[in-house]
Amino acid sequence: MVQRPDAILIAGPTASGKSKLAINEALRWDGEIVNTDSMQIYPVLDILTARPDAEDLTKVPHHLYGFADIEKPYSVARWLKDAQSAAESIWARGRIPVFVGGTGLYFRGLQDGFAETPEIPPDIRAEIRAELEQLGSQKLHQKLALLDPSGAAGLRPSDGHRIARALEVISATNRPLSHYQNLPHSQPILSGKTAQKIVLMPERKVLHSRINLRADWMIENGAADEVEALLELDLPPQATVLKAIGVRQMRSFLHGKLSLNQAAEQIKAATRQYAKRQSTWFNGQFDKNWDFRTGI
Repeated sequence: MVQRPDAILIAGPTASGKSKLAINEALRWDGEIVNTDSMQIYPVLDILTARPDAEDLTKVPHHLYGFADIEKPYSVARWLKDAQSAAESIWARGRIPVFVGGTGLYFRGLQDGFAETPEIPPDIRAEIRAELEQLGSQKLHQKLALLDPSGAAGLRPSDGHRIARALEVISATNRPLSHYQNLPHSQPILSGKTAQKIVLMPERKVLHSRINLRADWMIENGAADEVEALLELDLPPQATVLKAIGVRQMRSFLHGKLSLNQAAEQIKAATRQYAKRQSTWFNGQFDKNWDFRTGI
């Protein structure tokens, strides 16, 4: 007989079937689902971020979906605190937390803890995010390379969010981000717990087919209306939620710069690229203690 775990972790690229597996496992083990995806924490984009629908929510309790302030940054450290509160509440009810999502750093933090970094003053954050918007990630990567060569070497020049984050820390503290990452980490949420760890990795052809079908479904079920509602909030350009796949493409459609078909094709391409980056990260970061599966 399989021993009942204290927690279940289900990771994988977008459209791999994680949510379905999470519900199956939660029903099997009397569990509750905890969102482990950095975009699904925000409200408004239910469709584009593939948040659980009303039917899924009736099957199993879900936590940390659509709750974060859409205008403010939300860090890994913040998620770990919220996830710990959710997990402790679930354990107190005698149930199992089922962590499911595609954000690798969240899963790393669950197992290894996280080094706290200082709060960034709003004026510094606004200044650097404005630079990112005006100059682009490539220019900011060059700037970071002068201030923190080793830190820049570990980041893709296209990864604007993480480059900006590294520059914010340097500007606010005169120390590189690596200084804080090398400090003692917080106690991991899963310390002393037994965890079942699953990575869903469908074959590329299967995954691409699912991505295409899901993008078509999103277009047919109101993605444009969802983005229009988001844009009406007049968020600052650096708001993380605006970087969700589909926002830029549907905004171009709404402004008459793309046809609906062109927007759909661009969403599919961007999602395939994102899924490839996720798969590469999971393959490189997760060890033999993870159960790699091609399907449910």
